[in-house]
Amino acid sequence: MPYRDPKTAVLTDPEVPEAKRFCSSCGKEVGRGRDGRPGRVEGFCAHCGHHYSFTPKLVPGEVLHDQYEVLGCLAHGGLGWIYLAADHAVSDRWVVLKGLLDSGDADAMAAAMAERRFLAEVEHPTIVKIHNFVRHADRASGELVDYIVMEYVGGTSVKDMIKQLRADGTGTESLPVAQAIAYALEVLPALGYLHDVGLLYCDFKPDNVIQTEEQLKLIDLGAVRRIDDRHSPIYGTIGYQAPEIGTDGPSVASDLYTVGRALAVMSFQFDFRGRYKESLPSPEEQPLLRRHDSFHRFLLRAAHRDPEQRFGSAEEMAEQLTGVLREVLAQQDGTPRPGVSRQFTPERRAFGTEGGLDVRAAATGLPVPQVDTSDAAAGFLATAATTGDPDQVVAALRAAPVQTVEVRLQVVRALIEAGRVREAVGELDALASPFDPDDPWTPAPDDWRPGWYRGVAALVDGGGDRARAAFERVRDALPGEAAPKLAVAVCAEASGDADAAAAGYEVVWRTDHAYVSAAFGLARVLVARGEREAAVRVLHSVPDTSIHHVAAQVAAVRAQLGAARECAAGDGAEALAEVMAAGARLSGLELDVARRAGLTVELLGVALESLPGAGAAPGGRLLDCEVSESGLRSGLERCYRQLARLADTPEERIALVDRANAVRPRTLV
Repeated sequence: MPYRDPKTAVLTDPEVPEAKRFCSSCGKEVGRGRDGRPGRVEGFCAHCGHHYSFTPKLVPGEVLHDQYEVLGCLAHGGLGWIYLAADHAVSDRWVVLKGLLDSGDADAMAAAMAERRFLAEVEHPTIVKIHNFVRHADRASGELVDYIVMEYVGGTSVKDMIKQLRADGTGTESLPVAQAIAYALEVLPALGYLHDVGLLYCDFKPDNVIQTEEQLKLIDLGAVRRIDDRHSPIYGTIGYQAPEIGTDGPSVASDLYTVGRALAVMSFQFDFRGRYKESLPSPEEQPLLRRHDSFHRFLLRAAHRDPEQRFGSAEEMAEQLTGVLREVLAQQDGTPRPGVSRQFTPERRAFGTEGGLDVRAAATGLPVPQVDTSDAAAGFLATAATTGDPDQVVAALRAAPVQTVEVRLQVVRALIEAGRVREAVGELDALASPFDPDDPWTPAPDDWRPGWYRGVAALVDGGGDRARAAFERVRDALPGEAAPKLAVAVCAEASGDADAAAAGYEVVWRTDHAYVSAAFGLARVLVARGEREAAVRVLHSVPDTSIHHVAAQVAAVRAQLGAARECAAGDGAEALAEVMAAGARLSGLELDVARRAGLTVELLGVALESLPGAGAAPGGRLLDCEVSESGLRSGLERCYRQLARLADTPEERIALVDRANAVRPRTLV
C-alpha cells in the first residue's frame, strides 16, 4: 500500500470519543455524567474524585526541546494523546510524540518511564524505534511532562483495515484468513525477540500493528515490562488479555495468548469482549473454523485457559502457524505447499500402495518424532543403530550409557516394531510418572511424544479407537503437522469412518505430495464411497518423480475397471468407455510381463462383457486388440497362454491353459 502522508493523518478536531473516556485511577467511565448525559473532557471523576483531563497538552506550533515542532494530534491511546511533530534537527523528519493522559497519575507516569527504558533497549526491524525522550513544561500548569520521541510509521493499522472492509461491505467482513495468518507470522519474531531479551509486550492487538509500504510494524510499547517485574502496573485490553493476568501476572504464555486472540479477531467477527471474552465460537457457529480445522485447533491451543497448554515460545507458535498457513493456501488454490517438519521424520515407507489398508504396516510406516537434540543422549542416538532387527535394537538401547527420555522413547519404538506391544506400553507407563523438574529423565508435562507412541502401540494392537484418541491429542498440540492428521485418517479408515478418513487424507495430500500414503488412502476411501472418478484423479496426481507413480497408475487402472464393472450391467457403452480409458492408461506404463498380462486379462474380460448384444463390434482397438468379440477373445487367449508360461506350478499352468482354450474364439476347420 502507498506510504501514508503524515500531514493527512493529523486530527483537525482532536476530541476523545466518549467510548475511550475512562478514569486513569479507578478505570471507570467518565465520558458520561451519572444521569447519562455526556461528560466533560476535564474534571474530577464522579466515582473516585481523581482529576482527569482529555485535553491535548500540546498545540500545533509548540516546540519541545528546541527541536520538535508539534503539527497536531494523531490519535488518543490508553496512556494519552499521540502527536505528530517535525524534527528540525534531523532534516525535518516526521516523528511521533507520546505524552501522558494525566501526569499526576503515578502508575501512568511509571508506565511512560518504563516505555522509555525498554524502547531504548529494543532494536528490531518490526518494532517501532525510539529516537529520544524529552521533558516539556505544560503551557497551562507549568508542570514538567515527559514525552517519548519515536519514529513515524506511515500506514494503516490492522484494526483500521478491518473497519474499512466492514464499512465498504456488509459490516461483517474480516481479513482473509491467509492474510491474517501472514500478519501474525510477521509479528511473532518481534515478540520472540522481546522475550529473548527478557521483555513482555503484554498488549498485542490489531490496533498496535501498522502496515507500512514494505512491512508491518509493532507500535505502542506502553505496556512493555520485564519478565521478572512483579511490581509495575499491568496494562492490557479486555478481550485479548489472558485470564490468569489478575492472579499470576504477565508471562510469555500470556503474550502468546494475545496473539491467538488477535488472530481470531482479525479472521472473523465475534463478540470477543463479551460472550466470547475467554473462549471461541464453535465450528457450528463460525463456518471459517469448520472449513479450516487446523486453524481452529491452533486458536484453541494459542488461547487455552491453562497457560501450560499453550505454545511454549513464539518460535514454536510460528512453526505450527506456518504449517496451518500452508494448508490454508493449498486449500484455496489446490497448489501443494510442502515443508520440512522439525517435529517428525518423513514417511518411513509408504503403506497401502498395493491394495487395502494393513494397519500394522501403516503403524510402522508412519513418520516418527525427531530426536530432541538437547537430550543428553542425542549424540549417542545419532551414532547408534536404531534400524535393523528390532530385538537387537532394543538390547543396544537398553545398554546406552544413560537412560534419558529420548533413549526410553526409542526403546518404546523398537519394542513396537518387534511386536512386543505390552512391553512398550509398560515402558510408556513408567515414563508417565509425575513430572519432577529436578529429574532430567522424565518428560515435560507438555511433551506429546509419549502420547504419539501410545497411539502407535494401540494401532498395532488393534485398538483403533484408543489409537485415534491418542493421535487426536497430538493433533491438538501440533495443528500444523501432517503426521498426526495422517495417523488419525488411518484410524478413521480402519474403523469405517469414511468421512473423517477422507478429510484427513485429503488435507495431507493436498498440502504435501511427499505423503504418498495419503493419496492411496484417499483413493481407497473414494472408491469405497463409489467416487471412482475422483479416486482416479487423486491417483493420477501422484507425480512421475515418485517411486510409487507406477503403483498409483495401476491403482487408477483398477479403479476404472471397477467403474466399468459397475456400468456393465446397465450401460455397456459407458462401461466400454471406462475400459478404453483404463487401457490407454495401462499402455503407457512400464510393467513386468506377468503384471501387464494379468491387468490385460482383466481389461479384456470386462470389455468382452460390455460389448453390445449380438456381438456387434463398436470398432477401435484396446491394447492392440480389435474391439470385437473375436478380437477380444483372441487377446484373452494370448494373455492366458503367456501367464501359463510364467506359472510357478504345473497345476497353475494347466488351469491357465484351460482358460485360454475356453475363451478362444470359435474357428471353422
